[in-house]
Parts: sequence; C-alpha cells; structure tokens
Amino acid sequence: MKIPPLVDSMPVLIAEELRRYSRHTVIPQISSKGQQRLKGARVVCIGAGGLGSPILMYLAAAGVGTLGIVEFDTVDESNLQRQIIHGQSDIGRSKSESAKRQIGQINPFVEVVTYEARLDRFNVMEIFKDYDLIIDGTDNFPTRYLCNDVCVFLKKPLVYGAISRFEGQCTVFAPHLGGPCYRCLYPEPPLPGMVANCSEAGVFGVLPGIIGVLQAIEAIKLLVGTGDPLLGRLIHFDALKAKFREFQLQRDPDCPVCSASPKITEPIDYEGFCSHPTNSQTMSTNIPEITVEDLKARFDRNDRFVLLDVREPFEWEIAKIPGAILIPLGDLPARLGELNASDDIVVQCKSGGRSANAVEFLQDHGFSKVCNLAGGIHAWSDRIDPTVPRY
Repeated sequence: MKIPPLVDSMPVLIAEELRRYSRHTVIPQISSKGQQRLKGARVVCIGAGGLGSPILMYLAAAGVGTLGIVEFDTVDESNLQRQIIHGQSDIGRSKSESAKRQIGQINPFVEVVTYEARLDRFNVMEIFKDYDLIIDGTDNFPTRYLCNDVCVFLKKPLVYGAISRFEGQCTVFAPHLGGPCYRCLYPEPPLPGMVANCSEAGVFGVLPGIIGVLQAIEAIKLLVGTGDPLLGRLIHFDALKAKFREFQLQRDPDCPVCSASPKITEPIDYEGFCSHPTNSQTMSTNIPEITVEDLKARFDRNDRFVLLDVREPFEWEIAKIPGAILIPLGDLPARLGELNASDDIVVQCKSGGRSANAVEFLQDHGFSKVCNLAGGIHAWSDRIDPTVPRY
C-alpha cells in the first residue's frame, strides 16, 4: 500500500549536506526531493534505550531535520549491553542528553529536542502535535496504549516495535491511512505481572538493533513516500532461528479508539487501565505483605517457613536470597504439588509484582499462610544484603 509523503516542507540542502547525503540522493526512490523532505521532517522517538538507540542514530545519519526524544531515565551499566547510543562515560547521566550528544557527533545538521519527562496523558498531546510521525521505543503497556490512542486522535502514524529475549516485531499503526491501531490487536492489556519486561525476561543484546533499524526504515519510507509501509502487516523476527515471518493485521470494526463509533476519544488513566483488571478479570487488592526487615528477623530467629522465588532461572543465576527455592511464576500451576498448603510461605520476585500474582494464585488454591515480600530482591539488596547483586 503506497501512500503520499508525510512531509511537505522541502528546505534547501546546502553544499555540505549534498555531499553528506549523496548516497541517498542518487537513489531514484529518494532523490534530492526525498532528502529535502527528510530535512524538513520532525520525528519524535519515545525512549532512548534499546530500540531508541538504533532508531535515533540511523534517523540522524539519514538527515531527519528534527528529532524529539522523550526519555526521563538515566544511563545504567546494565543498559550498555544493548543501548549503543550511550557509553561507559555516560553512566549516571540523563539518557536524553547522552543521546543528544551522540546525535551531534553523528550529524551536526540535526536539531534535537529533548523532553526529560515521563510521557503521560497530561503532556502527550502537547508533545506529539508538532511532529509528523511518532516512533514507539518503549517497553511498557501504559505508554504503548497512550502513544497509540493519541496518534489515532491526532491522525499521526505510529511506528511500533517490541522486543523480548530473542524475538521482536515491527509494524505501523495508522488507521487514518487504512491500517489498524494497537488496540485492534490488543483491546485490553494482560494482567499485571503476566508479561515480563526486558529487565525480568532479558533481551538478546543485538536484537534491538534489528527491530530498531526496521522501525527507522519504516519511518523514512513514510516521510519520503516511497515503498510499501508496514500498514496492516507485522514483521516478526526470531533471532535464534534467523527467521522473519509476516502476519496480516486487520482493523477491528468495534475498536474502542479507531472505529467509526469510538468509546475513547481522549487520553485516559493508562496506569490504572494497565494495572487493574477489566471485564471479568478480578484481582484482590488485599495481598498480605512482609518487609525485608521482617524477613531478615525470621531468618535470625530460625523460624520455619518457605521462601518461594518466582523469578526466571536466568535471574536466579544472577542473584538469589540464600535459603529460597525457585519455581518460576509460569511453572507454578504445574508444580503446585511441590508446595504444602500448611506451610508458612513468603513469595518473592525482583520487585514484588510477579510475587503478588503468585500470592493471589496460591490463595485461590487453598494456601492461607502466604505473603508477598514487598520490594522483592531489590529491596533485600538495598536494605539488608548489598552483596546480593541488583540487576
């Protein structure tokens, strides 16, 4: 499905730019007119992490005139395995400023606008309205739904990408151009804790490069109006099998956002939407908890109890609380017989989310003496035993 260029502005290329972009301008599908459109383009990327790194670096190199970066986080050492826009000297710095500095090294003709804030329903419309195209480089459901809905409201294309472990996917959501939106595929988010984020599930370090570059390719095609964009098509990549697959996507005629009769017409409370159950889903808010200080006291008193770790095996290899047993959350239903309902059980994970789900599951299956470790192994590392790695 071919579409016209998104960008009308075609500023003149100066001599230095003509030399810099000569490998672009000789391509008939881009030419000097397409390069002028790239110079006049305004693109905002949500996130300057794993996906944002290749997206921003390649769009800068390609000559996109204005790049916006929405990022509130700072660079951590664990980011450097995949977030290649940052380096060792950037640890502790603002990611947006680190990315801006690197973009300046790549292409001094690119203007970079930074927004050091968490994207939310109060600032999103003001940020998005000035850009031709939005690129989603996030890793959480509230921001994905927020970006999708506002792009639908403003009739702006959203270039979507997602990664986990060895797999990633990319598509373009743009109902105003004939494609579906994110809610057409996922009307409701998964229950909290059921889908692990990158820090919990891990991510193959080079995978964001593949997906992020695909997103950059789609952005450039849309901006200059060339090729067939991924409208109504999703590309899935499996790094272990070195295999790409394409899936056809359809619009949902009853989509709450992009249908002819939408139920959602302005930004909502996305944290609440993604954190609480919907429709027939129910989740208790009365999850008993224990602090890491209380857990340490139990160990010191030699109390009889079971410390159940519901993280993944790779997380267990990185850090563990001595005396714990490992049953990953996804394996818990099949391995329930390994636990005794009469035991006093403390459940822990990385920060308390997955373990809260495990506590509720155990309660539903007759375990009455079960509680959640508030803050998880991170709190244990911060407040009890700093020798336990914080990953």
